[in-house]
Order: sequence, then C-alpha cells, then structure tokens
Amino acid sequence: MTNQATALSKLDGIELPQPGEWEIDQAHSSVGFVARHLMVAKVRGRFEGFQGSVTIGVHPGVSAVNATIDAASINTANEQRDGHLRSPDFLDVENFPTLRFRSTSVKQNGGTSLLMSGDLTIKDVTKPVDLEVNFEGVTSDPFGNTKAVFSAETEIDREEFGITWNQALETGGVLVGKRVKIQLEISTVLKA
Repeated sequence: MTNQATALSKLDGIELPQPGEWEIDQAHSSVGFVARHLMVAKVRGRFEGFQGSVTIGVHPGVSAVNATIDAASINTANEQRDGHLRSPDFLDVENFPTLRFRSTSVKQNGGTSLLMSGDLTIKDVTKPVDLEVNFEGVTSDPFGNTKAVFSAETEIDREEFGITWNQALETGGVLVGKRVKIQLEISTVLKA
C-alpha cells in the first residue's frame, strides 16, 4: 500500500501524483456537459459509460491521457431529449458509438493548474481542444488503493464536430446553443 506522502511529487510548485500508470475509476468520476437551451436556460447532462488511463510522467510534459466515452450513455434526465441526442441529428450513436480523447501535451498553466491539449473525436471528426486541469489530491481508499483526483474543464463548438442541428425560435435565436462546456471530475487508481 502506498501512503499519501509517498504518492506525491512536486514540480515547480505543483503537487502531482507519483509517476506511473493510473486507471480511471468510473464509479467515482463524472463526465458532464452544459449547453444552452432557448438561448437563456442551461441543460446539464453526463455520460454514464467511459473508461481510460492516465500516465503520470516525471514531469507534466511526458504525461498522457487516453479516454473513450460510450456515446449512447448520454443522460440529461429526460428520455425524449436523450433519444434525440442519440439520433443522427446529434451524436448518431448507431454509426459513431464512441467519443475519444487523446492528449498531445501537458504543461504548467500558471499557479497550480495544468493545460492539457489533446485531440477530441466526436462523430469521427477530430479537433484539438485545451483543458484546464487541476490536481485535487491523492488519498487511499479503505481497500488500500491509491487514488489521485483531477478536475478539468473546456468548451467546444459542437458545430465544428458536425453537430449542426438546430431550430429557430419565433422570438429570435435558436433552440440549442452551439457552445458546450465540458466538465470532468476524474478519480484514478494507481495500477499495481
């Protein structure tokens, strides 16, 4: 069992987990999003199915993240809306069942945050994205597993990924905003 003190390293004022391979703990993580509805309201949702790995290097530049998301696992707490989001108008889960993210670089972003750049693939369209990442800490669970927790956020233009469906409103504007905020709370487990 690794104790909390030995599971940390420090680089340029940023505490980081010890180098190694970490696996995303889906049961204690969330992949969420927020989009505008009717120009003023916010709809929040999440993906229930995802998996991935985090490689922590001896410095951020040699760290990496690979993750996949089950597109059909989208959940906004509204069955009709979720069905529409799974349809060809949006994610087209029958033809594109997986969303993917693969990091391309990690660097210090001032203070204690990191900037992770990577390639996000939705509907087989791959675009670069930047996530602001914060390391929340390391702890051990009651079963002796070492956990490292991160939060991250970015915003994308869904139309750049070929998700262009919308409906004009009589009062002006559109039904669905084109900007989507992605919010991640990721718990990882150090592999033995």
